[in-house]
Amino acid sequence: MGNSVCENDGPNQDHRGESNGAKRVQDPESVIAPVEIKRDRPIAFEDALTKATFGKFNCFLIFVCGMNLAAVLLETLGISFVIPVAQCDLELTNRDKGVLSAIAFVGIIISSHLWGFLADTMGRRAVIMPSLFAAFISTIFSTLTNNFWVFAVLRFLSGFFISGSSATVYAYLGEFHNIKTRSRAIMAASTIFGLGGMLMPALAWVVMSYTWTLDIPFIDITYKPWRLFLIVCALPDLFCGISLLSLPESPKFVLSQGKQTDTIDIIQRIYAINTGEKKETLKISSIIEEYESLASRKHNEQNAKGGWRVFRSMYNQTAPLFMGEHLRKTLIACTLQFGIFVTSNGMYMFFPDILNRIAKHVEQSGGNYTATICDAVHETKILPFSESMSCDPKLDISTFEHSLVLEVLYAVGFVLIGVTINAVGKLAILVFVLMGCGLCGIGSIFTTVPLLSIYLYVSLLCCGLAVTVVNAATVDLFPTHLRAMSVCISLMMGRLGSVFGSNLVATMLEYNCEATFLMSGISLILCGVLSFFIPNVQVRRDRRVREERLSISSLGQ
Repeated sequence: MGNSVCENDGPNQDHRGESNGAKRVQDPESVIAPVEIKRDRPIAFEDALTKATFGKFNCFLIFVCGMNLAAVLLETLGISFVIPVAQCDLELTNRDKGVLSAIAFVGIIISSHLWGFLADTMGRRAVIMPSLFAAFISTIFSTLTNNFWVFAVLRFLSGFFISGSSATVYAYLGEFHNIKTRSRAIMAASTIFGLGGMLMPALAWVVMSYTWTLDIPFIDITYKPWRLFLIVCALPDLFCGISLLSLPESPKFVLSQGKQTDTIDIIQRIYAINTGEKKETLKISSIIEEYESLASRKHNEQNAKGGWRVFRSMYNQTAPLFMGEHLRKTLIACTLQFGIFVTSNGMYMFFPDILNRIAKHVEQSGGNYTATICDAVHETKILPFSESMSCDPKLDISTFEHSLVLEVLYAVGFVLIGVTINAVGKLAILVFVLMGCGLCGIGSIFTTVPLLSIYLYVSLLCCGLAVTVVNAATVDLFPTHLRAMSVCISLMMGRLGSVFGSNLVATMLEYNCEATFLMSGISLILCGVLSFFIPNVQVRRDRRVREERLSISSLGQ
C-alpha cells in the first residue's frame, strides 16, 4: 500500500514539469539551456513524523500529558482521602459517601460523548485546555461550602470538565508519534501518571496529618486541611492548562481538516525543537491524507449544509463505532473498561476507609488481631451520622503508607509495561495483569493475616494498569477521525463502571464484604479471558511497519 501510493502520486505531481520540458526541447530557443524540474514527492504522515525525529519536544509533550492524566486521577480519586475526615463538616451518611465517591464519575460519563465529538471536530488541544481551567475553578469553589448537595454539584462539575482531557489526551499524545513510538509514548505518560498518583497519598499525609482550622465568617465555614488538599489536587489542572498554551494542535487532526500547510508547519516546528536547526531545513512538499480523513471531511461538509447539523454530526461521529468492522472492537473495549473500572476505582474509593478501620481495630486488639479483612470491616461497621459518637480529624498513618505502596506499584508497573509492551504485545500484558489481580482479590478474603490481606487488596487494585494498555490498543485500532470518540466512549463505559462499583461497594461492604471482593476478582478474570478476542494489534502493527519501509525505500529510488 505505502509503495503503490508513492509511485502513483509522485508521477502525477511531476507530469506538468515533464510536459513543459518536452516543449522546450522542440523549441529551438529552449534547446540552448534545457532546465530539469524536480519536485519532492508527497510522503505519508508517519514518514513525516519520523523525519521530525524524537527529542525534547516529545519529552515535554509526554510530561504534560502524563501530568494531565495525573490531574484526572487526583480530581476523581483524591476525594477518597477526604470522605473519612469530612464526615462531620458535611454530615455524611453511608449513602452520602457513596454519592461523593461516584459523583465526579457521573460528570465524566455525562460529558464524555460531548467531549469526544468536540475533540474530533474542533481539535484535541481546543478541548483539553479550556476544560482543565474550568475543572480547576469548580474544585476551588467546592472547598468553600458546608452544604452536602452544593459540594456534590461542584464535584460533579469538576468531573464534567476534567472529562474533556481524560480521554482526549490519549489521542492528542498518540498523534504526535509514529507507529514505532506511539505505544511507548503513551506508556511513558502513564508512568508520569503513576508517579503523580504516588504523590496523592504523600500529599494527603503532608496536608491532612494536621488538625489546624481557619474560620471564614463571611461564608460561614471552617477551613480545614481536607479543603486545602482538594485545592492541591486541582493544581495539576492549572499547570497543564498553562503548558498547553505553548503546545500546538495535533498535526494529524490538522491534516484531517485538509490543512496541509499548517500540518507541515507543525511538523517543522517539532523538528526545529528536537534538532536545534531551523524549521525550513526539513523539506516536506505535501503529506498524503488517509482515506478515512477524506471521507470523514466530505461527510461533515455535507452534514453542515442541513439543519440540526450538530446533532447529526455527533450521530455520524458515533454511529460508525457501532457498525461494521468497528462494532466488535468497540464492544470489547467498552466491556473491558467497564470491568476494570468497577474494581480499580470502585474498590479504591473505599481503600483508605477500609485501611483506616483495619488499623484502628488492630490497635484496639493490642497488635495480636488475626482475622480476615472482611472480619475487620464487619466488626467496625459505620453508624449513620446522627448516631456517630465522634469524628476522626485525621487518618491513621498506615493508611497513607499502604496507599503510597499502591501508587509505587503503579509507577513501577507502568515503567515495566512501557519497556516490554512492544516485545511481548498488549495481549500478554492484559491477561497477566487482569487474571493475576483477580486471583489476588479472591485470595484476600481468605487470609487471616491482616498485613497479607492488605497487600492482596493492594494487588487487586493494581488492575488499573490495564486501563492504559486498553487505551493504547484503542488508539491503534481506530482511524484518526474516530480515534478520540472511540477512546471517550470506551472510557465513558469505564466511568460508568466506577459509578456502579462505588455504589455497589457502599451498599454491600457492610453487609456482605466477602461477596464484594469475590465479584471484583471474578470480573477481572473474565476480562482477562475477553482480552483474547481483541483484534490482533501486533499483526496489524507489523504490517504497517513493513509498509512504511517500502514507502521510504521507494522515495529513495
